[in-house]
Amino acid sequence: MKKPTRGASGQIRIIGGQWRGRKLPVPDSPGLRPTTDRVRETLFNWLAPHMVDARCLDCFAGSGALGLEALSRYAAQATLIEMERGVAQQLSQNLATLKASHGQVVNANTLEFLSKPGQPFNIVFIDPPFRKGLLDQTVTLLEQNGWLADNALIYIESEVEGGLPPLPASWQPHREKIAGQVAYRLFIREPQGATDVD
Repeated sequence: MKKPTRGASGQIRIIGGQWRGRKLPVPDSPGLRPTTDRVRETLFNWLAPHMVDARCLDCFAGSGALGLEALSRYAAQATLIEMERGVAQQLSQNLATLKASHGQVVNANTLEFLSKPGQPFNIVFIDPPFRKGLLDQTVTLLEQNGWLADNALIYIESEVEGGLPPLPASWQPHREKIAGQVAYRLFIREPQGATDVD
């Protein structure tokens, strides 16, 4: 029996910025796993010096917790990619509720979307459904197709036991923490040609 995707099974709370404390509905969808408040608090403390006026890409938006938090903290723009139609519709409604005209929801398969030539983003969130092998291809497509600005910050949330796929040499580790079964890491992408030596 497939659960109806109508109706909200829960909510997310924006934890900082102009919409701090706002609660927004999250639809019931298999595999939807919003980044916890504690992890988000840490992540956005890491990102604070870079967030204002940044162009942000949320590759697997789901609840929208990361993209909406970025917009609340005065990112210039955020693109939220979400494959499930019902989830994408709820994200669009939440943006409308917040009057967030600088947010955009793309109802698409992330890998298909990223396989096209992109425009560079300053901050990229990669928080794919666990155990689906999506991280490796996502990383490759972001790097190959021009989605990353020089000095872009890339956030990866993944299951601890899976480890990370090979990452481009230009992605330098910046911050890392583990919460339970979840590892969350922030990388800085060095400009191409800045370092040719390991």
